[in-house]
Amino acid sequence: MKTTTLFLAGDVMTGRGLDQAMKHPGLPTLHEPSVRDARRYVDLAVAAHGPLPTPITPAYLWGDALAVLDERVPSARIINLETSITTSSDWCRAKDIHYRMHPANIACLTAAGIHVAALANNHTLDWGRRGLAETLETLQRAGIQTVGAGRNLAEACRLAVFHLDPVRRGAGRLLVWAVGSVSSGIPGDWAAAEHASGLDLLPSVDATAADGLAARLAALKQPGDIAVISIHWGTNWGFDVPEHYIQFAHRLIEGGIDLIHGHSSHHVRPIEVYRDRLILYGCGDLIDDYEGITGHARYRSDLGVMFFPTLEVTTGRLVRLDMAPMQMRRFRLCHVAEEDAAWLRDTLSRISLGFNCSIEMQCPGVLSLRW
Repeated sequence: MKTTTLFLAGDVMTGRGLDQAMKHPGLPTLHEPSVRDARRYVDLAVAAHGPLPTPITPAYLWGDALAVLDERVPSARIINLETSITTSSDWCRAKDIHYRMHPANIACLTAAGIHVAALANNHTLDWGRRGLAETLETLQRAGIQTVGAGRNLAEACRLAVFHLDPVRRGAGRLLVWAVGSVSSGIPGDWAAAEHASGLDLLPSVDATAADGLAARLAALKQPGDIAVISIHWGTNWGFDVPEHYIQFAHRLIEGGIDLIHGHSSHHVRPIEVYRDRLILYGCGDLIDDYEGITGHARYRSDLGVMFFPTLEVTTGRLVRLDMAPMQMRRFRLCHVAEEDAAWLRDTLSRISLGFNCSIEMQCPGVLSLRW
């Protein structure tokens, strides 16, 4: 049996305080209700865990995660990039929080070899459509494929394609695309149109929308292809999964999708295996500048997870799911303490119990799914 392993991450937010700590910080001006200068988030991180080696290098953010990636050698590295990469100052008045990173700091993503950035989320247009255009241009110039956003609807709906066997290019492909739901806070007017830039925005989370996505895939998916859909949906906090989300996910699997990469909440949500296909209802945050920000402590949003699903090539069937817990400390991903890994194991097992899934500790720093 031939298999392939992917790397999936939830929210990767490299703007605001992180941008200010890098070599090429953009303007620190913010329009938040209580914080007006992005450097304040650097101060909070320093107060929480100690001084930073500023300016931080491109690889610094990823810290211990780089060795994990080198060890796993995933065939595709997919993140939800929750940051506009731009110098635009055209901030969205309908929102309180706006993330941006200076384009000159793009090496913080290429340092981790990221292949695909899902952009159908509630921060991609924080700095307007000029900000979106610069984001797309910067990522594409860096060799990172974008999904879920574009200069028009056709581009926003476009899939990223990987040949799993570079020698026999017709022997199976990995197809990746992204959609966003207004339930995650995406303004409705961010939707792309035939002649307008924007996001691939879900009209609803129901059977009709699922069937529409499945029909789009059916027109492109060939025998032996593996299809991954990245979905930004739901609220920031809470371990529950609404019943209509579950039905929506199941219908997507029944319609030909092989893996659902869900995200939006700042912490992990349940995991399910349905018809031998993996559903990650919420991957949580991996990289952000939230150190020193208090509140919602019971969700442990400071703990991130690197997901490594191994799939059977040509069928998309889940063979294995390993997870590497991480924690941001001084704006750097670090291995977690044993008690924190145990908290993640126990919490994921508890919230996934209703989906007949549990988590085991394979060895220090590695959690594995059982279903």
